[in-house]
Amino acid sequence: MDERETKYITFTVPCYNSQDYMSRCIDSLLVGGRDVEIIVVDDGSTDATGEIADRYEKAYPGIVRAVHKENGGHGSGVNAGLKAAKGIYFKVVDSDDWLDEGAYQRLLGRIRRFCAMKESGLVREIPDMFVCNYIYDHLDEGTYHAVHYRNVFPVEVMCDWNDIGRFHASQYLIMHALVFRTALLKEADVVLPEHTFYVDNIFAYKPLPCVRHIYYMDTDLYHYYIGRPDQSVNEKILMSRIDQQIKVTEIVLRSVDLNEVKERYPKLAEYMCRNISIMMAISSVHLLLINSDEAFGKRKKLWNNVKEENARLYFRLKYTTLSGLTYLPGRLGGMLTRGGYRAARRIYQFQ
Repeated sequence: MDERETKYITFTVPCYNSQDYMSRCIDSLLVGGRDVEIIVVDDGSTDATGEIADRYEKAYPGIVRAVHKENGGHGSGVNAGLKAAKGIYFKVVDSDDWLDEGAYQRLLGRIRRFCAMKESGLVREIPDMFVCNYIYDHLDEGTYHAVHYRNVFPVEVMCDWNDIGRFHASQYLIMHALVFRTALLKEADVVLPEHTFYVDNIFAYKPLPCVRHIYYMDTDLYHYYIGRPDQSVNEKILMSRIDQQIKVTEIVLRSVDLNEVKERYPKLAEYMCRNISIMMAISSVHLLLINSDEAFGKRKKLWNNVKEENARLYFRLKYTTLSGLTYLPGRLGGMLTRGGYRAARRIYQFQ
């Protein structure tokens, strides 16, 4: 790649045995042409993933780069992409997902414009984070559900966390909605744990207090494919990986001092506390669904760890947020929790 060539966005596509669907993802990203770079990370695949990545690199030199590494999990793939990134902005696109062409072109055009304005001195700052809508795409069923943020952020206006509105119950800033300035991710020391699922929760949480300038585009950019039986959000899969869900929840709990955030951005602190609440709820409920003495012990330990490390946060989570309803005592409490979870699955679009 010509070092003088500006890359506005680095897309990282972590791939593990993705031969059956990765081309759809990569093809959707090639629309950006030479203004973007696409880093395809072959995470120790045992199928044709590596060969496909190499073919794309050969066919699109200066745009696609293939990175081959030993298996380390999704977070390891993101880390490898971020380390190699040369783009001004950085976005992770999972290998079974894809971007809408029109929304992608609008985003890239807006980034070009901001960068040109900064270079000419018309603006001092460019956005630290772009937010776009995403779609839960049940492609095989022909149905989808779009998640927007127009009630939270002013549309196409540079803002900060003090300018935002309130998030609805089903609205979270998940990785698929976010495009971060690459330098900000490095400033926030975003390094994801290896051999661990659910690390996208860390990626979409830890950098937020470093974000000073936000730009929301009310456009449906990201298609999040729902339907593979081995997806990590599948209930049975999540139960089998509950230790990893707990691990990520505890990393998120320790990654940011919410008291410090509250002093500068009280609305952001409120959102981040709510985000922790839903993660605690997911961990608590799935431990309850496992329904074993070992699982009940892990559930108790998780809550006790929060209490010991941050009594104030424990009180908020236990008595003022959704997660407290997932830690009710006794058999009746368990029945109420299970019933609430089934209702929440419909609200939050869980599988």
